[in-house]
Amino acid sequence: MDRDFLIDLFAEFGPVTIRPMFSGFGISADGTNFAMALRSGLYFRADEETIPQFEAEGSKPFQYQTRARTVTVGSYWQLPARLFDDSGELAEWARAALAAAQRAALRKRPKSGKVAKKRASARPAAKSKSAAKRNRRTKHQTGGRS
Repeated sequence: MDRDFLIDLFAEFGPVTIRPMFSGFGISADGTNFAMALRSGLYFRADEETIPQFEAEGSKPFQYQTRARTVTVGSYWQLPARLFDDSGELAEWARAALAAAQRAALRKRPKSGKVAKKRASARPAAKSKSAAKRNRRTKHQTGGRS
């Protein structure tokens, strides 16, 4: 699948950003990746709400081979081939995939302000240690003069 084909394919869905990724392309809308086009096919983001729809179509999750094993990525499922001929229904599936990707992004965010505050307060301490080291080196190199 080339870039122009993908742009045409998603025309009814709306504007998408297509970037090189692995052996194909990552596809995003509004800054959220929701699909990937690889040599082995077109895969949409899926979650517990949308996976049954893929299963009903006989689709499989994305898989790749390493030296030791086959890895299954359950969050991306192959788009049913029949949707390549139905741009309206493909757009519906793409909207569902974008929604699944957005839900996943929300789950990754810290749930409480305490976690974010704790991380933020830890950073200045680490920087101040580095700054103190630099100051000691500088004073040593200049004979105590700053």
